[in-house]
Amino acid sequence: MKYDLKKDRKDLYAPGTHEFTRVTVPPITYLAIDGHGDPNTSAAYTDAVGALYAAGYAVKFAFRARTGDDLVVGPLEGLWTSDDPSSFADRRKDAWDWTMLIPLPPAVTDPDIRAGLDAAARKKPELPIDRIGAPTIDEGLSLQILHVGSYDAETPTLHRLHAELMPAQGLTFNGPHHEIYLSDPRRVAPEKLKTILRQPVRAAG
Repeated sequence: MKYDLKKDRKDLYAPGTHEFTRVTVPPITYLAIDGHGDPNTSAAYTDAVGALYAAGYAVKFAFRARTGDDLVVGPLEGLWTSDDPSSFADRRKDAWDWTMLIPLPPAVTDPDIRAGLDAAARKKPELPIDRIGAPTIDEGLSLQILHVGSYDAETPTLHRLHAELMPAQGLTFNGPHHEIYLSDPRRVAPEKLKTILRQPVRAAG
């Protein structure tokens, strides 16, 4: 058997491009690493993403060794916060805090994760594997949309969500801004990048 979250959970990983849709996101376990600063210029961000992918593939191999099944390493995802929320609209990326993520299928166990992290740390000692955790995040009700274009072009869509759609539906924030990167920016032109924009929400008041 082969697990592929993007195919197995199209409700979570294949939204449309025109309107925000409601989705109930179940608890998902991720490989996760925290950091701060501009992802375009921060060496810490580059190392963090490298560590996540090294760990993701090591967990894949540990899972396969235990079960005989396979899994597709999930897409890179990110939770974004800031002490100054205006830094997002102003694109002051040096003020951003981030948690970069790789989702794991439910069939992956804690021993698979521990074995994978140990193997990755041995293979890539120069990367911050020791900073990777495996939290389970329960976002629940969320609004999401597929954004096609550069990351900096997300602002009007997010402004419409925050200033128009959420107030009109009586909703408020219930967690950090969540992005899911379906394209590799090293290989895809900025105007063709595909990114899921997800916002956990709850009833206001």
